[in-house]
Amino acid sequence: MNSISVPPRSRVTMLDVAERAGVSKASVSRFIGDDRALLSDAIALRIEQAIDELGYRPNQMARGLKRGRTRLIGMLMADIRNPYSIAVMHGVETACRRHGYSLVVCNTDRDPAQELLQLQALRSYNIEGLIVNTLGHHLDELRQLQQELPMVLVDRKVEQLACDLVGLNNEQAVRMAIDHLRERGYRDLALVSEPIDGTSSRLERIDAFARLTVGTTLQTGAGFSARLQAFLDTPEPGPKALFCANGVATLACTLALRELSCTLFDDVGLIALDDLEWYPLVGDGITALAQPTHAIGVQALDCLLARLNGHSAPAQAYDFAPELTVRGSTPPRG
Repeated sequence: MNSISVPPRSRVTMLDVAERAGVSKASVSRFIGDDRALLSDAIALRIEQAIDELGYRPNQMARGLKRGRTRLIGMLMADIRNPYSIAVMHGVETACRRHGYSLVVCNTDRDPAQELLQLQALRSYNIEGLIVNTLGHHLDELRQLQQELPMVLVDRKVEQLACDLVGLNNEQAVRMAIDHLRERGYRDLALVSEPIDGTSSRLERIDAFARLTVGTTLQTGAGFSARLQAFLDTPEPGPKALFCANGVATLACTLALRELSCTLFDDVGLIALDDLEWYPLVGDGITALAQPTHAIGVQALDCLLARLNGHSAPAQAYDFAPELTVRGSTPPRG
């Protein structure tokens, strides 16, 4: 095998530009900053030509730190693999670009130790604001950050933090799911959720389900298939249906039903919260309540920018409504 030598790369500096243009480093700094008007046309032209010849790219981070502005927004995610998290993050990132900010994303992977490390890392990046989607295991660190910069919570409430909260109207979503199933003729209902694990949105959906109807609650994880089979085998009046409380629970439920040799969806109806790309591919499609994830992400950044610009009203909750898409998983029952 022939070895190929890679030539060392050297970054062009402001001093290199100054030497090429025959001016001071301070003049180059004025040219790329906000004081270009202080330079004569001749000096500005020489600096511009030197920048073009050398391919100089200013260090935006250093410039931001000098002005006390980095144009960086931090986002702390509990589980970046969750489709909901990805969709909301895309909404935030799109809004950041529109307003001239860059997004720094840190994933805790539901690990308290990682959460602490990532919060420390975000502080070191000198972010201007923070969007948080996590369980809030390290309250002291979060409170300290909240004293330094604006903070907005997404989907998951942290009771001890007085922050704006952006997410779904969970009670409305549960009510819409129950109403749809009742209208279709289903009478024996079960909610399928991931383990609560301190997640406020999961708890709100479970509580709303218990208040709005008489039904069974099943949690995914070890032994889920057996619990699902027990629900299906229980003799109750009326057809059975499942309400999956998020996309991860929907996948677990669909796999379990297939493992139990249920005919999708003749044996049991199913409606899901979240509307993922694979839902139309299962049988005649999975009926879904779509979360407006893009709008949630955009609203989270709007709240953060308002706080950055001095908005000092008490913390508010922004609850979004889901949108129902009916597919073949909830056929009408007699």
